[in-house]
Amino acid sequence: MAESDAEPASCGAGRRLGAPVTLGISTLDPGHRPPAMPPGRQVAIRVRMLDDTEEIFDVSQKASGKVLFDLVCSHMNLIEGDYFGLEYQNHQKMIVWLDHIKPIYKQLRRPKHAILKFSVKFFPPDHAQLLEELTRYLFALQIKQDLCCGRLTCNESSAALMISHIIQSEIGDFEESQCRSHLLNNNYIPDQMPLIDKIMEFHSKHIGQTPAESDYQMLEVARKLDMYGIRLHPAKDRDRTKLSLAVAHTGVLVFQRHTRINAFNWSKIRKLSFKRKRFLIKLKPDLNSSYQDTLEFLMASRDCCKVFWKICVEHHAFFRLFEEPKPKPKPVLFTRGSYFRFSGRTQKQVIDYVKESEFKKIPFERANGLSTPGRSRAGVGQKGLGQGGVTHVGAVQMNEGSNTSGSESSESEVENRGGCSSPVTFSNPVERNSPIPRNKLSLGSLQLDEEADEDGSLVSNSPPLHASAGLPHGMVNGQRSLDLGSHSPNGRQPSPLTSPLLNDACSVRTDDEDEVRRKRFPTDRAYFMAKELLTTERTYLKDLEVVTSFQSAVGQDEATPDSLKETLLSTFEPLHKFHTGFLREVEQRLALWEGRSNAHIKGDYQRIGDVMLKNLQALKPLTVNLSKQSEVLLKLEKACKASRRMDSLCRDFELQKVCYVPLNVFILRPLHRLIHYKQILESLCKHYPATHVDFRDCRAALAEVSEVVDQLQGNLVEMENLQKLLELKKDLIGVDNLVVPGREFIRLGCLSKLSGKGLQQRMFFLFNDVILYTTRGMTPTNQFRVHGQLPLRGLTIRESEDEWGVPYAFTLAGQGQSVVVAASSLTEMEKWMDDIKMAVQMAKTSNGPLSDLLTPSLADNKYPEDSSVEAESEDDMTASHTTLERPAPHRGNTMVHVCWHRNTSVSMVDFSIAVENQLSGNLLRKFKNSNGWQKLWVVFTNFSLFFYKSHQDDYPLASLPLLGYSVTIPSDNENIHKDYVFKLHFKSHVYYFRSESEYTFGRWMEVIRSATIPSSRGRALNSKEAHPL
Repeated sequence: MAESDAEPASCGAGRRLGAPVTLGISTLDPGHRPPAMPPGRQVAIRVRMLDDTEEIFDVSQKASGKVLFDLVCSHMNLIEGDYFGLEYQNHQKMIVWLDHIKPIYKQLRRPKHAILKFSVKFFPPDHAQLLEELTRYLFALQIKQDLCCGRLTCNESSAALMISHIIQSEIGDFEESQCRSHLLNNNYIPDQMPLIDKIMEFHSKHIGQTPAESDYQMLEVARKLDMYGIRLHPAKDRDRTKLSLAVAHTGVLVFQRHTRINAFNWSKIRKLSFKRKRFLIKLKPDLNSSYQDTLEFLMASRDCCKVFWKICVEHHAFFRLFEEPKPKPKPVLFTRGSYFRFSGRTQKQVIDYVKESEFKKIPFERANGLSTPGRSRAGVGQKGLGQGGVTHVGAVQMNEGSNTSGSESSESEVENRGGCSSPVTFSNPVERNSPIPRNKLSLGSLQLDEEADEDGSLVSNSPPLHASAGLPHGMVNGQRSLDLGSHSPNGRQPSPLTSPLLNDACSVRTDDEDEVRRKRFPTDRAYFMAKELLTTERTYLKDLEVVTSFQSAVGQDEATPDSLKETLLSTFEPLHKFHTGFLREVEQRLALWEGRSNAHIKGDYQRIGDVMLKNLQALKPLTVNLSKQSEVLLKLEKACKASRRMDSLCRDFELQKVCYVPLNVFILRPLHRLIHYKQILESLCKHYPATHVDFRDCRAALAEVSEVVDQLQGNLVEMENLQKLLELKKDLIGVDNLVVPGREFIRLGCLSKLSGKGLQQRMFFLFNDVILYTTRGMTPTNQFRVHGQLPLRGLTIRESEDEWGVPYAFTLAGQGQSVVVAASSLTEMEKWMDDIKMAVQMAKTSNGPLSDLLTPSLADNKYPEDSSVEAESEDDMTASHTTLERPAPHRGNTMVHVCWHRNTSVSMVDFSIAVENQLSGNLLRKFKNSNGWQKLWVVFTNFSLFFYKSHQDDYPLASLPLLGYSVTIPSDNENIHKDYVFKLHFKSHVYYFRSESEYTFGRWMEVIRSATIPSSRGRALNSKEAHPL
């Protein structure tokens, strides 16, 4: 970073509202002062702050943009200034950012008449990465402006909830007449009147919330919105379809109107460039990718391209680089291209600087006049919001030999953040000691609408804080918002300004605490079996609550048929009531077993069989409810077919974070739970000797549950197949009559199809009568478009590796059509060939369905092996997503997408094993390069680990699909000197998990291996037998 060599001098800036001296400027190294002012004529430049007040700064015309920006940051005593920038309208009427390197006179033609706006430039993925309260307040003001001008679009519930936090910050606790009067006199969104009652309802639930907490919670709502921090740049694709480009911390985004239809992650981009009006995105070569190497977008002019290109360069450097890039040496004779570079600290440097430096906490004044603990602020304190006040800030003239009072930051106290001494971790679950938070979210972990990076890293959802009574359950984009606790940010209580995501806030457990805990609780193996019953019952009851909440949602809508309402109510309400009581009894028994409560009660309570026997006998009359699951699935599917409104309701509900797996999976949970009871009772009976006091009850309870399971077993197999067909129907485009009687799903997965263009990644679906092959094109719905089908009757299969020279290749031939495909490994090829041969044999001997699956438009097309009209060409796929019709929402985190990105396959046998091996409980997690262990509530289901802060959370913070991962025990050279630790690794991603006992360690290893071991091997694995340690 080029700094002036002149000595610092005293200055008059930064002394408003009692600030004694300037404590630091984010764009300078610690201990430095603002750079010396170059000699030359002074010019007064007007800067509009985020609260609409204006400041005038006297600077030299020859000063760089960085000098002016540092003056603004110094004036406000803003430490994390690198997230912000100064924007202005250039002579071409385009809004651009002030370049820090260029002199001001080369950027502003008429500086006296120009008005620069101080705005947020870089929006981090989580506002908890903003370590200063002042910074969060400025972000809140930016969101307020974006709402008012219509740049931040959202639904009514989200807007009302954000406005309620804004007015809580401005006028304090709810008082009806005051609140209504304030809303009538102030407009926060363009059409506010219809929302006043909803805003007041939300505001009434914020009593006791401080302005700092209101800022935090408002940003928590805003950051989940699709348009958060987005500035659209108009463009067109090669088909002249109107689109918009934007850039975020993740990469380059493509929008159609206000709907994001594509995302290109930084890790996949090789080069960004522009040529005249064309903006070019060059992707890294990937044989498995369906994208072209170079994507081209047409913008209005070359200047538009250059402006957007500069913004992309700055975002990439700020969020992805360790430090500021060094300037390129300019050639002596010839120049080509732009030498623009990012100037300033990267996000990594900003966070490290704030953490390592010490600053005094000086009060600053908010726009509404409320004094708040924080850093002194000028430009936002003395003038009311919207009053347009102007303050003149004197020039900072620095000459050699002059003195300054200097910064006191080296002597100031360490600010207590959140009342704990442990380091703050980022919301993205990166290693705490990682050199830089890369802000990567994985396509493999299926938050595809959030990020686009094909790795195996954890995916973060939004981080909830601890619940607090009396606070709101708002709706954010149709989802229930977080319960935000009313914690004080003064250090006495845990602060909401510290992100708790995947960070055991202030409670990193030590070895001594672990030893004390182990000595306090029982160590009997039967106790941990009973505890498994408790932990999984908690998860099961939460899953039932998802179904009952869905029942409440659709029950209030007129589009829902009465028969469906009645079936849902009569099926799940009794089950929910029963299991609520059952969970209460199990919790009481475990508390007595552990000796934590009612210690004065005498009796032998170190058993669980009597509780299970009593409740399983009471569950028997509800068997009729358990047999209604298929009826619920069929009625729900029929209602969605008959009513577009009903179909939209179901899709919208599945997009909510509480619905972390497909809705149909929740509907089948009661049947799967019976299998879990049976497994636990079998383990207890094997563990107990025949003379044990609990053996007789456990054996009787096992007989009860086995009888019910045997009655429902055939029905369960049919319903699992029906559920899978219904789920696949939502993932596929261009297919008719997928769900028909007699059709059975066998396997889905990724294969490379050989065509005239070489090997191209395709998704194959094997049923008992047909094979479908599809591709995941550039569609906003993330669905797979069917390109062809191969009927199994008359189909032949042969290995053809030698014939085509492609490893693991085999040929499918039948009815005048031949397809050559290649698997990713020998194991994958064997699984596919075995299942296809079995399915072909079944098709010969059975009278399966014969319906044509393809829609008429696709059925008319033929797909010979080297056809010149290959339907899955990239050009066709690119054109297919340019329709202006807004697509229906679709969740992009199904198992089909995991297989696509991990290049693997899953069979129906695998799905059955996965549902029979569900598990939940507390685990300690550690990253590869981190020091401490974090306590998390972990749920294994549907081939994935879901992470929660505690079992009381409504939805997971993060998820980790396990397909492709390996589970092992750490080696000695990994320095994990703890018991009961297992290791998950995929490519460069390594996670360590630590359980509390030998039994729980064995159970976690068992269920995770059931998801990671190939099905051909996994079938031989006894799901009830733990792996040897």
